[in-house]
Amino acid sequence: MAIQEENRTRRRIVEAALYLFWRNGYAATPIAQVLDRAQVNSGSLYYFFRAKEDLLLAVLDLYVQSLKPVVVEPVFGEISDPVARIFGILGFYRRNLLATGCTYGCPIGRLALEIPEEQFKIHKRLADNFDGWTAAVESCLAAAQDRFPRGSDLKKLARFVLTVMEGGVMQARAHREIGPFDASVEHLRSYFRLLTIEADRQKPKPRQMKKPKNRNSRRR
Repeated sequence: MAIQEENRTRRRIVEAALYLFWRNGYAATPIAQVLDRAQVNSGSLYYFFRAKEDLLLAVLDLYVQSLKPVVVEPVFGEISDPVARIFGILGFYRRNLLATGCTYGCPIGRLALEIPEEQFKIHKRLADNFDGWTAAVESCLAAAQDRFPRGSDLKKLARFVLTVMEGGVMQARAHREIGPFDASVEHLRSYFRLLTIEADRQKPKPRQMKKPKNRNSRRR
């Protein structure tokens, strides 16, 4: 195989696995389905991946690489306000929920629940995906740092945003309706508004100039 052809074949296999692991789950996706979707034979697959776990690691690497071009950069290109960008990212997941009848789930969250805890390499790569997501959100928070109270832990706040997204997606999938996701995001907006109010309260108030005394008014 020429190098370019090898790269195309490997990419096709990984993208096929990415879609099937998202749609069916990792355990419920046999290798035969991956071969069929990628239109390759087993020899081609095992040329690149010794085992199904190695294929999953490649899928998770692709998710890490795709986060910015697929999720983050389109939002940042349309929205300039850093806090609005966070809700733009959440809007990406909302659109996918609506487009799939609320069957779309964050694939990383789904895999984190599905993969046995002893598969440390997989969980490390899952954590890398979560860290990449929260880093994008944290960069938005840092750009709007003056809107948050002094001493706010922006890393923890970014993880809270991730928790809202994952929890909202899971509940929307369970109920097959967008309401739980929207309610979760709206409460996050309310929380941000409260943080902004507290930040404003902490800001020093400008000193008011004392009015000079009118000496004429004191004359009798």
